[in-house]
Amino acid sequence: MPYRWTPSYDTVPTGSPETGAPLWRLDLWPYRSLRGKGFSTAIWIMFTGGLIPIVPFIGTVAFWVLLSFMLIVLAALWTALRRSDRERLREEMLIWPDRIALTHWPEKGAPLIWETNPYWLRLTLHPEHSRVENYLTLKGAGESREVELGAFLSPEERKALHDELADVLNQLKP
Repeated sequence: MPYRWTPSYDTVPTGSPETGAPLWRLDLWPYRSLRGKGFSTAIWIMFTGGLIPIVPFIGTVAFWVLLSFMLIVLAALWTALRRSDRERLREEMLIWPDRIALTHWPEKGAPLIWETNPYWLRLTLHPEHSRVENYLTLKGAGESREVELGAFLSPEERKALHDELADVLNQLKP
């Protein structure tokens, strides 16, 4: 799953923003294409596969023309895979007993921060939203704005995240 819960191991028992780390941290990120060994394997497979139709032309001008086109395609694949790893798109939710802070890092621009009190937080899963299945939103008390959470997750992952987040929020309420 492209999200991870991290409990706090803070020595201060209250876990308030003034005295220590949050009680919970939720990191969300979109799927990435390939990393590490998978990336190098994909590049080598494409290179080897691209050489197969070129080998019969060794020693001719056609070999160099075909080789140059194959290397251009390989460079484009390399660039696309590396660019997808550099994208900054991610979300982070920090949960204290008296505050929740959601930070969204878009691909371009400054981070967007939303805060509310967890006691008044309304977590809603819209099963049949107009464009998105299992649309997950958060809304604080007295706020007219709803923020979405995990828009880049699959519908099944948003449903699982909703259930897990509801459990965490229920633990916070007295």
